[in-house]
Amino acid sequence: MIGSAAALAYAPDDQGGTIIRQRAADYIDDGPEKPVHIWTRTGRRPVLAAGNSNGDIEMLDFTQHQDKPTLRLLVQHDDAEREFDYVSGAERALDRAPGAGWGVVSIKDDWVTVF
Repeated sequence: MIGSAAALAYAPDDQGGTIIRQRAADYIDDGPEKPVHIWTRTGRRPVLAAGNSNGDIEMLDFTQHQDKPTLRLLVQHDDAEREFDYVSGAERALDRAPGAGWGVVSIKDDWVTVF
């Protein structure tokens, strides 16, 4: 899994130092930054990607391969009883999914268990 990350810092101490978490984010992974971050960590396109918002469009696009099968999924948060029911922030992604060949997974209709 590749995503946003907390900033870390080294703090010297008597036991050889400690890595501590900073308040600020080191990297906010959203939108066009997602494919860049994936590439810098792996050096290749993924063959599987799943997202749930408009900020995942570029990642899902980047997962497309011309010469091998891929799995690109968009999770639709539509189950108010077991999770959250919202589409705010995912409208463009949900509109784009059918024409882009992304699978849409409904929490309400496709998941037997949530948490």
